[in-house]
Amino acid sequence: MKTHDFWYNLPEELIAQTPLQQRDSSRLLVLDRKSGEVEHRSFSDILDFLKPGDCLVMNDSRVLPARLLGHRPTGGAVEVLLLRDLGDGQWECLAKPGRKMQLGQEVVFGNGELTGTVTQVLPDGNRVVTFHYEGIFLEVLERLGKMPLPPYIKEELQDQERYQTVYSREVGSAAAPTAGLHFTRELLDKLRRKGVQTAFVTLHVGLGTFRPVKAEEITQHHMHSELCMLSEETAALLNTTKRNGGRIICVGTTSCRTLESLVSDDGSFTAGSKWTDIFIYPGYRFKAIDGLITNFHLPESTLVMLVSAFAGRENILRAYEIAVAERYRFFSFGDAMFIAEHKEK
Repeated sequence: MKTHDFWYNLPEELIAQTPLQQRDSSRLLVLDRKSGEVEHRSFSDILDFLKPGDCLVMNDSRVLPARLLGHRPTGGAVEVLLLRDLGDGQWECLAKPGRKMQLGQEVVFGNGELTGTVTQVLPDGNRVVTFHYEGIFLEVLERLGKMPLPPYIKEELQDQERYQTVYSREVGSAAAPTAGLHFTRELLDKLRRKGVQTAFVTLHVGLGTFRPVKAEEITQHHMHSELCMLSEETAALLNTTKRNGGRIICVGTTSCRTLESLVSDDGSFTAGSKWTDIFIYPGYRFKAIDGLITNFHLPESTLVMLVSAFAGRENILRAYEIAVAERYRFFSFGDAMFIAEHKEK
C-alpha cells in the first residue's frame, strides 16, 4: 500500500489556528465504520452516542511547556525543544540553529536561572543538553517554557491551558493528545451520570507524531517509540466492560495505540507499561477498541492510516472529503469525528 493512497486535498484556511472559546462547541462528524454513513452534530451531542456501560478511555498525559527560547553567551538566539528526559538534568532535544549548537556550547535562558550545555550530538542531529538550575526543574520550566505547538499552527497561544486536556495530570508529552481537548468537566460529569465509565491510560506523545511518512510503501515507515502505561484500575475496568458487553471507546489515537499495544491476544487487559512503536494501518486487526473519538489528521500521516485501518480507507477519505466541503476545522484545534458501528445489529 502506497503512502499516496492516504492523500486528500485540504485548503490551508481550514487548518484551525486557535481553539474555540467553548471546548465542546466544536463540530462532530459521526461516521458509521461499517456503512460509511455520515451525520453532522455538535461535540456536546456525544452524549447521544455513548450508552450506559460503555467505557471512555482517555490519555491523561500533560504537555510539557517544552519550548525554550534562549541565547548563547555571545548573544545569538537559540531555540531548544525538550524531547526526552534522560535523567540527572539531561534531556534529548531538538536545537535551532543546529550549526551553532555544537558540543560544549552553553545556552542561557531567562535571566540566567536556567542554563544548559550541549554534552552530546546524536547521529540523528538531536542534541543532549545538560541543564543547570536551582530548585525543581518542572517549576523552572513552567516559568520559562512555551507550549510546543505543531508546525502548522502559526498563531501564538494566549492561554497555555487550552493546549491541555481538562483531565491532564502526568507530565511528559511533547504534544497534546488533541482529541481530548473537546471535553469539559461538565460534559464528563454528564457522561458519568448517564452510566458511561471513564478510564485513564498514559502515553507520552513524542514529536514523532508529526514526522511525515517519507517512504513510498507504508510498510517501510518506522514509528518513533513512546512510553505507554496501563494501571491495575484501568485494566480491571476494561475487562469488566468487555465482560458486561459494553463498548471500549478511545479518545484519541494515543489511547488507541496504548490499548492495542497492551491488550492480550484474547482481548483481555493486564496492567503494565512498555515502549511502543506500534504502527496501525489497513489490514490491522483491532483487539481492544470498539469506537474512536479523534480529530481530522494530516494527509498521508500515520494517523490517517490508523483511522483508515479502523473504518476503511474509502470511508475515511469520503468522510474527509465531506468535512472539507462542509468547512470543518482541521488538526489540533479543529473539529472531531466519532467513529463506531452506530447502527444496532
